[in-house]
This record gives sequence, C-alpha cells and structure tokens, in this order.
Amino acid sequence: MKTAADIYDVLHNILVEEFEIDADDINLDAHLYQDLDLDSIDAVDLVVKLREITGKKIDPDAFKQVRTVRDVVTEVEKLVI
Repeated sequence: MKTAADIYDVLHNILVEEFEIDADDINLDAHLYQDLDLDSIDAVDLVVKLREITGKKIDPDAFKQVRTVRDVVTEVEKLVI
C-alpha cells in the first residue's frame, strides 16, 4: 500500500469480503457505525485485519477516534506511508 487510494481499495475489499457490506454503501464519508452497521466487535476485527495486512500495530486510542472510512484511511496512512 503506497497511497491513500491503495489503502482505501484494501479497506473497501475488507469491508465487502469480511463484513459483507454492500460495495455501493462504502465511500470515504460513510460512517462506520451508522452507515455501515459495524459494531465495536467489528471495529476490533477490522483493526486486527489491518494489522495483519500492514504488519504495523495500530494504536487502539487513535482508532477510538475513527468514525468514517476516511478516518480509517488516514490512520492507516500514518503507519504505512
């Protein structure tokens, strides 16, 4: 993953394949909990999956502030770019 667009693509695929979210519902401004129906357990699973892919530990405190798909991309971007 070299760019924010790459991170978004990977995240999009995870949300579709792992969480069975309709691809049409996912965009940068989609709210993880309200729009995509993720819950706190899903959020933990997402962090674990992103850690597996990036090989980087994601700070749980930073991730608590994440609300939208764009926020996730930004946090992952800080780790890998």
